[in-house]
Amino acid sequence: MADYRKMWEELGMDLETHDQLCEVLPQAFGDVYLSQENRPESMDYYNMVVADIHGIRPAELIEHQKEGGKVFGTFCVYVPDEIVFAADAIATGLCGGSQFWVPGGEKVLPTNTCPLIKASVGARLDRTCPFFRIADIYVGETTCDGKKKAWEILGEDVPVYVMNLPQMKRAKDVQAWAEEIADFKDKVEEVTGNKVTAEKLAESIRLINGKRKALERLYETRKNEKLPISGRDALLISQIAFYDDPGRFTQMTNKLCDELEQRVKDGVSVFEEGTKRIMLTGTPLAIPNWKLHNIVETSGGAVVCEEMCTGTRYFEHQVDESGKTLDEQIQALAKRYMNINCACFTPNNDRIDDILRLAKEYKVDGIIDVNLKFCNLYDTEGYFVERAMKEEGIPVLGIETDYTDSDAQQLRTRVSAFIEMLNN
Repeated sequence: MADYRKMWEELGMDLETHDQLCEVLPQAFGDVYLSQENRPESMDYYNMVVADIHGIRPAELIEHQKEGGKVFGTFCVYVPDEIVFAADAIATGLCGGSQFWVPGGEKVLPTNTCPLIKASVGARLDRTCPFFRIADIYVGETTCDGKKKAWEILGEDVPVYVMNLPQMKRAKDVQAWAEEIADFKDKVEEVTGNKVTAEKLAESIRLINGKRKALERLYETRKNEKLPISGRDALLISQIAFYDDPGRFTQMTNKLCDELEQRVKDGVSVFEEGTKRIMLTGTPLAIPNWKLHNIVETSGGAVVCEEMCTGTRYFEHQVDESGKTLDEQIQALAKRYMNINCACFTPNNDRIDDILRLAKEYKVDGIIDVNLKFCNLYDTEGYFVERAMKEEGIPVLGIETDYTDSDAQQLRTRVSAFIEMLNN
């Protein structure tokens, strides 16, 4: 592992506090990931990315800035990366998946704010995430009230641009989102000094579609009776997709898929025959939040699908590549992104349909509906999810949790009981 301390110091990071994070992450990763048996060899790439997650990619972003490029930090799957890359800039995800950052967020946010928001704000204010230090501007959105107020707090510290996501999906709402994307294009051009042309946008649409196709290919292998990869590893890949160079990520994930497809042909499985197939639905699981996957897969279950933003919502539906003009391309982007079924929408029946469809496609034995504490949107929508699953005869377990390990044993008891029920 290279020494990035000089880089972190130049970024103005709190090195002493950051060292504490660097000390615990390798142990946690080893316990959850490196302890697995029969992992695909191609997972070595993703192991390397995590081992240097605050080093390799941040160094690349800084080099991009030295060459005159800009970096946009994003929080949500609704922000169209295609626009950013079309202006020769880079979009990157930001830190927000660890309890380590939550206390920093609680200095300025109510305790009963979801841990994802508190962790993101804490990572910036406590100066312990290089991605937050590097980004020239953050791009927020209006998916929940907690985020909307968090953007105001972050906006006192660094430039923030907020996209106004409609809360319904009527034709006029899709058109409103297209107008938001057009406005975002103007902002990206202003920040970068580069024009977003139809040619450049077509190129970046193909680039990001390529990433989606690679993830779709990965998930296809998880539909097999014999599972060539664990849910933990699939989650890790989805999490890294938010940070990695999209071209390189697509190449490495397709290489992994070659190996997985060969494993399927050879009848190789990372789980014993008869292991119950579990789908997780609900709030996103940002890196390094691996708690629930680890509990499920060390309690007799196999996670075969995630109906989450760190899952199917991220890659399902390609952007139509046939548009020749900027207006046509922006309309195509709006239609694709409004196809994501976040709980912020009302009504949101399409998400229920998605879950039922995925349950059939992945041949799941049971569903665990996951809610991060204080996320009222997904917590409330859990009522509809659980009712619909019960009507279809699909066993479902609703869980509320946060980033701490204080509830790990209780969760293990509940998950184990749920899987035992599926076995009977």
